[in-house]
Amino acid sequence: MNNRRARLALAVAAMAAATAPLSMTTVAAADAPSISAEKAAPTAQWTTRTVAPGVEARTGVITDPTAAPSWAVTVQAPVTARFTGAQAWAAVGTDTWAAQTSDKLRAAGFEPNLTRIDWPDYTDTPHGLMGVRVRVGTYPTQGEAASAAAKVTAAGFRTAVEWTGYDADQPADRENIHVAVIDPRAFDGSVTATHDGNVAQRETTSSVAAKLGSLVGVNGGFFVTSDADGAQGIQAGISAHDGRLASMAVGSRAALILTGGGRHSRIADLTATVTARAGGSTYAVRGINRTPGLVRDCGQDGGSPTAEPRQDVTCSMADDLVEFTPEYGRSLPAGPGRQVTLDAKDRVVAVGDRGGVVAPGQTVLQGIGQAADWLGGHAVTGGKISVKEVVRDTHGRQTKLGAGDTIVSGAPTLVENGKVSIDAAAEGIVDPADLSFGYAWSNTRQPRTMAGLDRQGRLLLVTVDGRLSGGSEGFTIAEAAAFMKSLGAEQALNLDGGGSTAMAVNGELVNRPSDAAGERAVGDTIQVLPRTR
Repeated sequence: MNNRRARLALAVAAMAAATAPLSMTTVAAADAPSISAEKAAPTAQWTTRTVAPGVEARTGVITDPTAAPSWAVTVQAPVTARFTGAQAWAAVGTDTWAAQTSDKLRAAGFEPNLTRIDWPDYTDTPHGLMGVRVRVGTYPTQGEAASAAAKVTAAGFRTAVEWTGYDADQPADRENIHVAVIDPRAFDGSVTATHDGNVAQRETTSSVAAKLGSLVGVNGGFFVTSDADGAQGIQAGISAHDGRLASMAVGSRAALILTGGGRHSRIADLTATVTARAGGSTYAVRGINRTPGLVRDCGQDGGSPTAEPRQDVTCSMADDLVEFTPEYGRSLPAGPGRQVTLDAKDRVVAVGDRGGVVAPGQTVLQGIGQAADWLGGHAVTGGKISVKEVVRDTHGRQTKLGAGDTIVSGAPTLVENGKVSIDAAAEGIVDPADLSFGYAWSNTRQPRTMAGLDRQGRLLLVTVDGRLSGGSEGFTIAEAAAFMKSLGAEQALNLDGGGSTAMAVNGELVNRPSDAAGERAVGDTIQVLPRTR
């Protein structure tokens, strides 16, 4: 076993200490393959507290004394963006580009450092070499690296200043991790995904937790963060509350389904089909509670520039039919198109221009383009338009939701059937044909939030701090999957991360979010709630 693989095994073993017996108070790294005696192994220190019967919160710090991260100047490779055809920039390039760039750097008086970067072990991307990374120098401070980068840029190169502790090919020197373990066999409360009554708002995880009296809360799925992409707070992916869809899937992506108050949960890639019917005519509803014409994370037929899922990209749609529910607690989008208001019995009570609000007990359909024409041709006051929702997994099985059931989505799948299984390309977080897309998001260390289920049916809610918050560097997507597997997860998915990553215990924030402004207001959260007596 080479040193790099041995150190990975040691790190995973240190992570696995989190699965020690529930009565533990402090543990160190588990046994792992030995490496050269002069190099110390990664170690982990874990503490555990019982929050309630069947609910434990574990805090761990994993350190690697051999890690020596620094600041460096990365020379970026020119590539062509797949959908737009515009020039873009990637962290790695081809062998030929790397060789030519190295020659040019030396001619300009710089000494390049080349590293071959392999694809992570994703299930649906190439294996072997992804590309070659070209860097100049190592620097103790970001300021010194920025000064060096300015000189390299002036010589005609595109540069980025980067912390080498975020590199997947280098060990992280510190990881601050929080793990909540909820055992439905011993816990008499409930677990639910919640937007706290309004899908079109943003609140911090800890404030929602404090308001609800939550035992444990973590941030949920991806959501709209900018007015340019729609109403802030709206989920970018499938979500459901109290058995009814609150937003639609964007392609087939991972989701956590919490049924029976979280006592019967599972993780699956889900799609949603929603159909409006007026008499014998039907029309596909492409969105729920989002701005017509804007699809965050893409993944809808008719979307431009793509119908594929595309993380953190907003696609446009010229023809779009969107349903709004009473959970949309803000003014409806206005603009060209048609709007139809339905009562609780699917009866059309109003037809007109877009705008206003959704009244309790009603739903609203808004159409633009051909969808507006369909509404105009089929919506008659006093007539009926029914809306049918069907949620299925990738095996075609229908997911039926009952009262109190909830769904929170993420991407990608991390663990399936007890094995690491990351469908990174299918869920739109990387693009093998465009290395300018998703590299930093997926293949470098970031703050992450994950959820999983182990063989005993226990729910695992996990956060790792990153971007040097508290000195912690975070996980790559592959490291997130390895960690969830080390906890014994049979199924796991990645939730929203970055500045959104947050965990609250008894209403108090326990991790260190990476945003300079502090804890980020998010679109929805997962809350572990005590039983109401």
